[in-house]
Amino acid sequence: MNYLLDALCKKLEGEIAVAHANIKTYERNSIGIGEHPELVQAIETQVEIIAHAEDKLNVIRNHFG
Repeated sequence: MNYLLDALCKKLEGEIAVAHANIKTYERNSIGIGEHPELVQAIETQVEIIAHAEDKLNVIRNHFG
């Protein structure tokens, strides 16, 4: 895989890691998150970020190795 695709994979992996961290924060400290009164929706948004990034990673890996 060339360096540009490798860089993109790392970026997408970082987005996944941030979304995971956000979900863990919502799970552990939901009381302290005042700007997210709808926690289920906030978690769903993070799940969508993970799904989108994983889809892109799968395309890169399947088509470009």
